[in-house]
Amino acid sequence: MTASALSPLPAAVPATLPRLDVLVAAPRGFCAGVDRAIHIVELALERFGAPVFVRHEIVHNRFVVDTLKAKGAVFVEELDEVPEGVPVVFSAHGVPKSVPAAAEARQMNYLDATCPLVSKVHRQAERLVEAGRHILFIGHQGHPEVIGTFGQVPDGAMTLIETLDDARKVTVVDPDKLGFLTQTTLSVDDTADMVTELQRRFPSITGPKGDDICYATSNRQAAVKAMAPRCDLVLVIGATNSSNSQRLREVAEREGAAAHLIQRASDIDWAWFDGVATMGITAGASAPEVLVQEVLLALSGRFDVTTENITTAVEQVVFKLPRALVAD
Repeated sequence: MTASALSPLPAAVPATLPRLDVLVAAPRGFCAGVDRAIHIVELALERFGAPVFVRHEIVHNRFVVDTLKAKGAVFVEELDEVPEGVPVVFSAHGVPKSVPAAAEARQMNYLDATCPLVSKVHRQAERLVEAGRHILFIGHQGHPEVIGTFGQVPDGAMTLIETLDDARKVTVVDPDKLGFLTQTTLSVDDTADMVTELQRRFPSITGPKGDDICYATSNRQAAVKAMAPRCDLVLVIGATNSSNSQRLREVAEREGAAAHLIQRASDIDWAWFDGVATMGITAGASAPEVLVQEVLLALSGRFDVTTENITTAVEQVVFKLPRALVAD
């Protein structure tokens, strides 16, 4: 038999990709405060030209920061690093009163990108102190939002409560002259436990109804609670220094899923997927949607992916921009 008479070899059969069900939480990603802060930097660059300086990370996300750097933003830690004659933006987390005071003393052109919900906590702190109340503030030591809120009132006017044990043991001078406030990006459940304990110990304590945790933090945690019980694995897209992202990871773990915080698709350890049939994806309030889509694309290269949206709320909140950036 000649070679030309041989039957052709069968075409190679493509390997079958393993099936993976992916639940995608909604709401996820950018909140109104983050969207506003980023927009402030972008509009400042359009209005004033580069460079525009930003004190601290505008939001806790490296991808966002690097994107703004490419457009001409310069990120610094303190105001003394900002040269004369250029605008400066304060981050979404809020700043102590001493920061805008120093900017005004130097006659700097500054824009405050503090989230309006954080600014609300600042005003509440001032009112409580004016009423003669000492504040028990529930939050995380060293977080920029906590530093900014403490900087709204005189030294010694606030005591930090980080854990339920702190709430059980804190001592006060006058139990009848207390108020409480909270960081906006905490665990809803943990904070509720601490508030309940403070109210039990100090019946006269006053504060906001429930807590100051923002709508976006609460909504994202609720979506993970609805999604995680069905998941073997949950990936939370966000920065390691993002409080709300870390809380999402904790919520997923409490619901029984293995959970990992990643900044983007390149951080995925594919060994996490051994034995995983259903996984969930969410993103912290500072993580852009493009990073969620990047992760979904990476998954589709290794699995036969079926996606399902888990929607627990629809957000339509929009915050106003500073007057200085609004078109005349």
